[in-house]
Formats: sequence, C-alpha cells, structure tokens
Amino acid sequence: MTDTRIIDLSHPIRGGLVTYPGLPAPVITPHLTREASRATYAPGTEFAMDVITMIGNTGTYLDSPFHRYADGADLAGLDLSTLVGLRAEVFHLTDAWEPGRRGIRPEALADRDVRGAAVLLHTGWDEHFGGPDYGVGAPFLTGEAAQWLIEQGAVLVGIDSVNIDDTAPETGGARPAHSLLLGAGVHVVEHLTRLGDLPPTGATFTAAPPAIEGFGTFPVRAFGQVPR
Repeated sequence: MTDTRIIDLSHPIRGGLVTYPGLPAPVITPHLTREASRATYAPGTEFAMDVITMIGNTGTYLDSPFHRYADGADLAGLDLSTLVGLRAEVFHLTDAWEPGRRGIRPEALADRDVRGAAVLLHTGWDEHFGGPDYGVGAPFLTGEAAQWLIEQGAVLVGIDSVNIDDTAPETGGARPAHSLLLGAGVHVVEHLTRLGDLPPTGATFTAAPPAIEGFGTFPVRAFGQVPR
C-alpha cells in the first residue's frame, strides 16, 4: 500500500459555532452524564451520551441534490463512489480574484482535466471562518464556471468560502452555481479549510455524510490523501 499523508480539510464543530451568518449555531447538551451513568453500569464503568441540535449547514458540509430540488437525491441516495477517494484537482486561486472581481470564471479552471474528479477551489477565505468578515465580500463560483465544470465531467466541487454562490443582497437570491451543479448531480462541499496544504494534482479527496433519508445537507469529515 502506498504510504500517504492525510490532511484534514474540515472545520471542527462545537457548541455555539457560527458557520453561515444568520443560521442557528449548534447546541450540545448531555443526555446521560458520566456521573449519572455510574448507577447503571458496573463499578468503574461509565459513559457519556450527548445530544446535538444543529442545522445541516454546520461546519464543513455537503449539499446533495435534495437541498435544491424536491425530487433530487437525498443524503441516503448518494453513491459512495462519488464521495470517497476521488482524484482531486485543486485550483489555488488566492491571487486570482480581488474584492471587485470575486467571481471565479471558467478561464481560471480551463487548464486541467477534471473529468471524474473532485474540483477543490482554494481561495484562502477560510482564514475568516467564524468571524464577522466571513460572510461579506467572499469569493464564489460563477454560473458560467459551474456549467463548464458540468460539461467537463466534474463529480464534486468544493470551496473554502462561505458559499459556492454569490450571497450579496444585490443578487436577489439567485444561486446559479447551486442550481446548475446540484441539478446535474454534482455534489457541493462548502466551508472547506487548509486546501493550501494540497498539491494541484496527485491527491485524493473524501467527503461522505451520513445516509439520512429526506435530508439535503450535513457535515462531513472531509480529508485529502497525499502520497508521501
């Protein structure tokens, strides 16, 4: 087996974490404390059971087609072969956009074969995660670039920004990247981090959510594997 280095690309989830400004933060409460469990189990044996209440859009998460379309595949309907061990094409774009030109266009992606791959967009915006600047002025994928990725056969598209679409109020709520990608069955992973630790090519990418029926988004433990 080839020796590989594993790079965690996920933000840790904790109580009170603000992922997407305006959405509720997770709340973690005990169901059974270690102290209370001692009355149930043998001496020296104790357990903790906890309850987490959170929106699916928490931390680093995956959008399935059901997130956008009522008849789209939900989390339980996703093919694991499109989520695990994908060839990663990482586009390091920290110098390719600026505040007045935030949209990632097809030209920034056109020099690579992305068929069957996870396309990972490294913008560097993850440095603002959890802070007040994260939701304002973020880079995003244009609808034209989303369509190009579909035509080129990408399987998954991930970004280290607040959203794969432009969420500025002046867009009127249009979400072309989500609509096009999820409509074509291309998975979307948002709020990635540490993409700068991956090489442009040569890594693999995994981001598999739980198989939940009737649910469209959920956190993933996204990671890359890079040969040593």
